[in-house]
Amino acid sequence: MDFKEKLMCASAIVNKAKELGASLVGICSVEELKKAPSFTLAPKIPKGDVGSVESDRGLGPGEVCWPEDAKSVIVIAYAHPESEPRLDWWYGDENPPGNKVLIKINKDLSQWIESQYEIKTYSLHYFIEKGGIFLKDAAAQSGLGCIGKNNMLITPEYGPRVRLRAMLVTETLPVTGTRKFNPCELCQAPCLNVCQKEAFSEIIYSKDEMGQSLLPGLIGNYSRPKCNIQMVEDEKAAVMEPVPGVSKEPIKITKYCRSCELSCPVGRE
Repeated sequence: MDFKEKLMCASAIVNKAKELGASLVGICSVEELKKAPSFTLAPKIPKGDVGSVESDRGLGPGEVCWPEDAKSVIVIAYAHPESEPRLDWWYGDENPPGNKVLIKINKDLSQWIESQYEIKTYSLHYFIEKGGIFLKDAAAQSGLGCIGKNNMLITPEYGPRVRLRAMLVTETLPVTGTRKFNPCELCQAPCLNVCQKEAFSEIIYSKDEMGQSLLPGLIGNYSRPKCNIQMVEDEKAAVMEPVPGVSKEPIKITKYCRSCELSCPVGRE
């Protein structure tokens, strides 16, 4: 493809993803993404702090398995408003409804791209250790938003209330580019004080120690282990009840904490 053809291809992919149900869509470069904060930081921080475990791919925690022919990343976001909490509820071991929507969009988009263009796609798992990538960094580099003080992706349209998925493609596509968007700069950051486990209460990582300026929580004050304590408590607090359309018999429903996400004033309904 020449540049004009690639530009038309990228535009068609973005439009198709939205037609399939994506709320936001962006494209970034694999090589540039490898230089993003989470990818460069993950190998440096203690085991257990990167949100993943040892994989069966021979990689350490936080290390990403990149296909050699992958050139671009297509990132899709699906809005998750406060008024629809069930999108993120786990029914037993089933994927939450929101995840199912994202998986379907990704699958349908992948099939469409491969049928329309001579481009191979790699649909990515959500978890790093199962073949995924750091989605927030990919979304930020694709122009969907920025990383906020709550260590989440903040979009202008929906704030942090989005769920993400991505795929790799074997064509070097024009990128959608980053946004000059930083709502956290003048914000009073209610997200930092609402956390029940005080996951933002102290500086854990320093710029000198880690060799980079962008750190978890932007300034190095986000503790994933503390956040994980809340997740374990949420799992223990799961209730059994029947769910119409899912199970006639009572099933365990897990509702994970969204306090820092829902306290963000950006993108309110």
